[in-house]
Order: sequence, then C-alpha cells, then structure tokens
Amino acid sequence: MKKFARMERLPPYVFATVNELKMQMRRRNEDVIDLGMGNPDLPTPPHIVEKLVEAAQKAVNHRYSASKGIKGLRNAISGWYKRRFDVDIDPETEAVVTMGAKEGLAHLALVMLSPGDVVFATDPSYPIHPYSCIIAGADVRRIPISHDRDFIEDLLAATRQTWPQPKLLIISFPHNPTTATVDIDFFQRIVDFAKEHDIMVIHDFAYADFGFDGYQPPSFLQAKGAKDVGVEFFSLTKSYSMAGWRVGFCCGNPEMVHALTRIKSYLDYGIFQPIQIAATVALNGPQECVREIMDVHQDRRDALIEGLSRAGWDVPSPKSTMFVWAKIPEEFAHLKSVEFSKLLLREAGVAVSPGLGFGHFGDNHVRFALVENRHRINQAMRGIKKVLSG
Repeated sequence: MKKFARMERLPPYVFATVNELKMQMRRRNEDVIDLGMGNPDLPTPPHIVEKLVEAAQKAVNHRYSASKGIKGLRNAISGWYKRRFDVDIDPETEAVVTMGAKEGLAHLALVMLSPGDVVFATDPSYPIHPYSCIIAGADVRRIPISHDRDFIEDLLAATRQTWPQPKLLIISFPHNPTTATVDIDFFQRIVDFAKEHDIMVIHDFAYADFGFDGYQPPSFLQAKGAKDVGVEFFSLTKSYSMAGWRVGFCCGNPEMVHALTRIKSYLDYGIFQPIQIAATVALNGPQECVREIMDVHQDRRDALIEGLSRAGWDVPSPKSTMFVWAKIPEEFAHLKSVEFSKLLLREAGVAVSPGLGFGHFGDNHVRFALVENRHRINQAMRGIKKVLSG
C-alpha cells in the first residue's frame, strides 16, 4: 500500500475504538444514549429554514456563488460584530465566509504555514486546531490548559524554550473540551504577547453565544490591537443549530483574511447561495431563537450536573459551551479515558468522548455533550450511577 506523507503525520484516531463499540451495540439493537459528539439535535429555527426554501426556489441562486461569500452575508457579519461586540469589521477586507469554522481554519493554516514552522496550540484542544497545522507540515507544541495553571505564563515559558520561534498561536474560548472561559483582559494579554513575539493568532469563537449564569463570552477582536495580529472564526453551527448547513466566517487581520480568501478562490466556488441568504437572515433577524437554544442547553447542563452529583461524581458546572468536562472518579482513574469511556458504554449504555482524543493532558477526563433531551440525560445518569456504585 502506498504511503502518503501527510497521512503518516496524523496520529491514530482515538475516538475510533469507542465509536466501533457503540456501533456494535446498536447493531444488536441495544439502547445507546450518545453524549459523545457535539452534534446539535435541535432543529434550525423556522424563519431560517423558510428563507432557505424561498431562496432555493429561485433559479438564479442555483449558479456558482462567490468563494469569499456574497456581499449581503459579509455585510450581515459586519453588522453582527458591531451589535454584539462594538467591533468594526470592513466587509470587503476583514471578512470572508467559510464552510463552517473547521474548513476555514484548516485552509488558513495551509496557506500560512510551511514545513518546519512552529505552532502553539492548547492541550487539550479541539482536534482540528493542531491537526490542521500538522497537515500543513508545521510542528505543533502543546500548551497545557487547566483551571490550576496560568496559560499566559505557560505560553511565555514555552516561547523561551522553543526554537525556531513560534509563528502561530491557536486558541479557543469558551474552550472545547475543558469549557474554560476568559475575559477581555486575558485576550489583551494574548494580543500584547503576540505583538512582542511577532506571532499571529487564530481564535475559534464557536461558543460565542453560550453564556450561562450571567457570563457573556467576549470576542478576541474586542482587545485593543487584536486585528493587528489575528483573526477570529465563528460558525452558525451551535448558536443557530445549523450544523449540517456548514456556514461560518473569519474576521480580523486583513492580510490573514486575504490569504484565506485567495486560497479559497482556488479551491471552491462558495457555499450554495440559498444557504448564504438564509445565514444572512439568521444574523440580521430576531435573536430570540438563540436565547431559546441557550436556555435548552443550560437546562440540560443542570440535569447532567445534578445527575452526576446524585451518582457521587462531583463535577464543576460549566459557564459556557455545550459540554461538561468531567475528571474521572478516583476509583476509576487507573483506567484512563479510553477504557473508562468503554466501561460507561458497555455497562451504562452511555457514550462519551475520551479526553485523550483532545490531547495527552485530557486523558484523566471524559467529555459529555449536551445533545440529548432532559429525559434521556436523566436516564443516562441513572445508568452511570449503577456503574459508579457497583
């Protein structure tokens, strides 16, 4: 079998063994409550779907679109940033539409990085953050992230110990999988660090709307000088429950936006135009639907945290994201995350994501995704309680 260099650089897919066990159980018609993948289960709000249908019925929208996104959507992105964060975005030079954040981030890494470039990414992290850089040929250095560490101090220490100097830092707050949150002062320190060390920054802002218990996630671009050093990605996937639609955007530093726009012009003709038109309505239209989606996730979070507590598993309640990051109970810690995930699947019928899939420092945790209703979550917690007390 032929070997392909970029494929050879990718590590084994950690989630595969748990997914295979899950599929075996389902083939045996066993009930599996899947809290593994962060795949939104709520329907897209009706007014967005209606606009898609209306636009799809017009033949003019069936032709090739613009790879950087239609002007109406880029204007909507600019308006969204101004209303939400009081950040000015030039829709011509500082915004580009992407096929979800994942595609855009991967292609930006591909156009920015060369073999041998050094990239800093968090550990744990959403897998595409380090892997997009690995695919591009760069060397990734992982910076640990946890509640008992100072990320900026670890970043400075890693910079002093790294040669060649890092070219890019990829961060994401609110953070997947750890659910860590930050304030604008944190982002200001990141901007100051990036300027001092001549490093570019990519911030993945997938959970911009996921603020619970009074917390409001800030935008990286709110920090003074942020557009001098970096860009921010947002996807409509979670906030508007538009996962399968694959629409997002990248905003900020004009040179980075231009680089992404140019490489996309070689690779695609843009998203199906009716989807872009519907996304414009999502951003410009009534936002009560977003709050309703957030309320559902907060209720699910409460059900899961309360259920784990009843099972004797005390886990902090996250202030953001659609996940719960749970340290493996002490009596099961020796199993590590993959074997513990398999135990929960076999004995409780509950699928979770092993922390190792997000990085070495995640191996003592598992991640729950809030993608089932309260009834199913309560059912899952009863199953877990039997395992933990057994």
